[in-house]
Amino acid sequence: MAKRILVVEDNDLNRKLFCDVLRSQGYAVEPCADGLEALDRARSFVPNLIIMDIQLPNVSGLDLIEATKADAVLRQIPVLAVTAYAGKGDEERIRDAGAEGYLAKPVSIGPFMAAVKGLVEKAVA
Repeated sequence: MAKRILVVEDNDLNRKLFCDVLRSQGYAVEPCADGLEALDRARSFVPNLIIMDIQLPNVSGLDLIEATKADAVLRQIPVLAVTAYAGKGDEERIRDAGAEGYLAKPVSIGPFMAAVKGLVEKAVA
């Protein structure tokens, strides 16, 4: 059975790129453009990995990561944070919120897939 990945990304082009690349590698992908829907989507889709943009409209990706890690059903799911705002201290703040992985945009496909594979292999379920 294909591993499932939830992609939370508000930018249409980035979301399509991530989903297309992941599908080409055999993953089952659920795109989510609205961070406010992300937790409900994660509960219904039950992904093996969540790829989370940090800069989302209406809600911070950091808040969503913290909410995911506080949720009994979702806390075991690894989170790969992807952000265009990679300033000093950002990675530490993102990891402190609970993300297991971190990539700065623009993302190259090689490091992206390496991070995805590493986290999916560690995932429970």
